[in-house]
Amino acid sequence: MRSESEFIALYESRFSELAAQVYAYTSDSAEAQDLVQEAFLRAWQRWDTIGGYDDPLAWVRRVAWNLATSRHRRNAVARRFLQRSSPPEPHPGMSPDHVALVEALRKVPEKQRRAVVLHYLGDMSVSDIATQTGAKEGTVKSWLHRGRAELARYLNEFEATGEFRRSGEVTPRG
Repeated sequence: MRSESEFIALYESRFSELAAQVYAYTSDSAEAQDLVQEAFLRAWQRWDTIGGYDDPLAWVRRVAWNLATSRHRRNAVARRFLQRSSPPEPHPGMSPDHVALVEALRKVPEKQRRAVVLHYLGDMSVSDIATQTGAKEGTVKSWLHRGRAELARYLNEFEATGEFRRSGEVTPRG
């Protein structure tokens, strides 16, 4: 069996060479380095056994090539799937109303915001929210009431001025 220092020497002296070989196969330098790194990691995990081989680098090389081949096959399957499937529907851009709602929600305290989002966007009942959050139903109802009030205040402010004030900011009177 070889020592830890011999593993380190093998890694330092042969990593670049092996990564260059795998790069020639994969055409992706970062992927080749990842694959060789993974192969050396697996060798280190089994160094008690692999360190006793006549040529431990041959084992590392074989593992790196196997990993590269497996990744190549997975990528080929993914490419075939993507070629057969239709492209995803375009995601609509965010409307000004959506942006205003998200901005207003950011200003609502976290527990209230969570309750409002789960109830109105997640279509969850008060009892479901209580179960998920570990709170009592009365507490969830309170969060919803306060959250709606805060949200309405921020959205009315936005509708009136076209912008949100920061907390504590005073609006000048004209």
